Amino acid sequence: MAKKNKPDAAGTPATVALTRSKITYSLHPYRHQPDTTSYGEEAAEQLGIDPGRIFKTLVAEVGDRLVVAVVPVAGRLDLKALAQALGGKNAAMADADRAARSSGYVLGGISPIGQRTRLATVIDSSARNYETIFVSAGRRGLQVELSPDDLIVVTDASTADIAG
Repeated sequence: MAKKNKPDAAGTPATVALTRSKITYSLHPYRHQPDTTSYGEEAAEQLGIDPGRIFKTLVAEVGDRLVVAVVPVAGRLDLKALAQALGGKNAAMADADRAARSSGYVLGGISPIGQRTRLATVIDSSARNYETIFVSAGRRGLQVELSPDDLIVVTDASTADIAG
C-alpha cells in the first residue's frame, strides 16, 4: 500500500526534501532482488506499472561537470541530446563510484531528489505525458510517485527530448 507524505516513512533524503517542499507524493515499496542489475525494469515488473511511467536517474558528465538525466526505464539516454540540452559539446556516463559519491545514494537507488550535491538536471519531456510518474525514492526497492511538474520544481530541472 502506498504511503502519502509521511516525512520519515522511507528515511531518505528524497522523502525529506519532498516533505519539506510540501509536495504531494506516494511511496511504493517493492521487494528488491539482490541479483538484479536492471533496477528500473525490476520496479516496473514488481509494481505492475508501465515502464514508460517509471523514470531512471542517470548521472553523466557534460564537459567536466556532473549532471543528472531522468529518462523512462523503457528508453535509453541520448548522450548527444543531453549535452545539447545543457549547452555542451558531448556527454558521457559518469563513473559509478563518482555518481554514488556525488548523489549520496547507492547505484540502483539514486534519486533525482535530495542529492548530496545539487546538479543540473534534465528530465525527458515524455514525463509530461503522464499525470504522475515514478522515480527512485533514494533506495533500492522504493519508488516515489509524483507529478512531473512537482519533480521539475523540486529538482530545479529543465526538460528536453533526451531519451532515445
